Amino acid sequence: MSISSFKSAHKLLTGAGAIEQLGAELTRLDVDHPLIVTDAALVKSGTVGLALAQLGERSYEIFDRVQPDPEIAIVEDCMRVYREGGHDGLIGLGGGSAIDIAKSVGAYAGYHGALADLFGVDQVPRKGPPLIAIPTTAGTGSEVTNVAILSDRKAQLKKGIVSDYLLPDVALVSPQMTLTCPRSVTAASGVDALVHAIEAYLSLNASPITDALAIGAIKLIAKALPKAYANPSHLQAREDMATASLMAGMAFGNAGVGAVHALAYPLGGRFHVSHGVSNALLLPYVMAWNKLACVERMQDIAEAMGVKTARLSAADAADKAVEAMTALCTAVEIPQGLRSFGVPEDALPAMALEAAGIERLMRNNPRKLSPADIEKIYRAAY
Repeated sequence: MSISSFKSAHKLLTGAGAIEQLGAELTRLDVDHPLIVTDAALVKSGTVGLALAQLGERSYEIFDRVQPDPEIAIVEDCMRVYREGGHDGLIGLGGGSAIDIAKSVGAYAGYHGALADLFGVDQVPRKGPPLIAIPTTAGTGSEVTNVAILSDRKAQLKKGIVSDYLLPDVALVSPQMTLTCPRSVTAASGVDALVHAIEAYLSLNASPITDALAIGAIKLIAKALPKAYANPSHLQAREDMATASLMAGMAFGNAGVGAVHALAYPLGGRFHVSHGVSNALLLPYVMAWNKLACVERMQDIAEAMGVKTARLSAADAADKAVEAMTALCTAVEIPQGLRSFGVPEDALPAMALEAAGIERLMRNNPRKLSPADIEKIYRAAY
C-alpha cells in the first residue's frame, strides 16, 4: 500500500456572496494593510472594486501591473512595492498570473537571497505573510495549489516554485468575481481546468480522493463551460465553473499533471502562447497517445463528459473521450493548430527535447514518452 497526502488552501470560502467574507478573513488573519496584486483590466472593469468594498477602514495599495504568463521581473517589482509599502498581507485577485505572483511574493517576502534560489521543489525556507487568493477566472486552480509558475524570458523557459508554504491561507471563490471574464478567457481557462482534472485522473500519483474531485470537475465542466461561454452573465454556469476549477485544482495539486502541461510549457516559454490555450491545443493529441496505457480510465472520462458508453468497448469509449474533448474545444472556439500561433515546424524537435526534460511532470504521465514520441505529438497538433 502506498501513502498519499492531501493539501489545499487552509480555508475555502465558496459560493455566491463569498466575496463579502473578505473583511472578516482579513480580521481573522490580523491583516491591516494588504497589498492587492491584480491587473489593470480588472481595476478598470470594476471587479477589484467588489473586493475594495469589503475592506472597511483598512489602508491598502494596489499593484496592477500583472501580465499574462508573468515574468520574473514582475515579481521583483511587486516585492519592492510590498516591502517599501510596509504591507502585512497579500490579496492575489485575478487569474492564475495574479495569484502566482502573490504566492511568489509571499515566498520571497521572508527570504533575503535571490528569487532564483526559490525555484524548484521545497526551496522556500519559511511561511510568508498571510495570503488570500480570489480567482476571477475559472481555470487555473492556483488558489488551492502549492505551485507558482513564472516565465524566464531570457532563457525562454517557464520555471516553478513548488512549496507547501505557497498554499494560500484562504481561497475565496465567488462566481460574481468571474462575470467580467472575457469570453476567450472563459474558454481557455475552462479548458485549462478540464486539462487539470483529466491529467489528475490519469496521473500515476492519483488517489481515491483526487479521483473523486477530478471526475466531479469533468462532469461540471462538460455541462457548464458551453453555457458560461454562450452567456457570460449566466451566474449558475459561472458558479459551476468556479467550483469545477477549484475541484480540479485540488485534484491536480495533489495528484500532479502530466504530458499535456509538459508539452505546453515550451509553447508558452518560446512563443508566448497562453497557458490555457497551449493546454487546450495539445489535450486531444496527448490523450490519444496516452490511451494505450489507461484505456479504462479514459472510458471513465468519456462517461463523465456525457458519452453513453454502455454498448461500447473500453477502447471505443476512450476514443469517444478524445472526440468529446475535441468537440468541447471547438464549441468554445479554441484556436486549432500550432502553426496558427506562428510556431515554425523546425522548432518542434527542440521543443520535444525541452518537454521531455520536465521530469517533475513527465513522471506522472501514464505513458512514458521519448523525445521522438513527443515530436510526433507536436506534429499531429501542428
